[in-house]
Amino acid sequence: MTQRIFGVIGWKNSGKTTLMAQLVEEFTRRGITVSALKHAHHSFDIDHPGRDSYRFREAGARQVALVSPKRWAIMHELRDEEKPPLEEVLAHLGPCDILLVEGFKGGAFPKIEARSERSLTQAPLSDDDPHIVAIAYDGETQTNGLPGFDINDIAGIADFIAGHVGLRSGATEENDAQAS
Repeated sequence: MTQRIFGVIGWKNSGKTTLMAQLVEEFTRRGITVSALKHAHHSFDIDHPGRDSYRFREAGARQVALVSPKRWAIMHELRDEEKPPLEEVLAHLGPCDILLVEGFKGGAFPKIEARSERSLTQAPLSDDDPHIVAIAYDGETQTNGLPGFDINDIAGIADFIAGHVGLRSGATEENDAQAS
């Protein structure tokens, strides 16, 4: 099966993260398995000083895995490596019905552009990105012929995304494989 990927992009304070969280919740409510990937423009840490895993990374471990009865995670220190391309990161993710990606503006996958009157930058990204297939906005905006959605119309946006990537409500990879 080809992996279904759909992105949410926009300038700072455009509502990207809120839209992503609401789409994850909506697709999950529909019985669709969702994975989410976020691009960070800055350094981040999911570990804290004093924790055993933090000490292992600080000691030089390239990867540290944390496993509990509720979740697991692998942290990979880049050290002197370049940030990996999106495709390499995708290779480490498990199966899902749809992968929602926040950021990765230059990615060659379909995206919805979030726009808000609260954003400091108002320049449309869709003018320069042929992979932007729709606009989600608060207030007034020009969509230049692309489908436009009120950013709070989560069900409508989810329906559009599902249709765009060929995802049926309640469909899972197992169901898709059985139907093929």
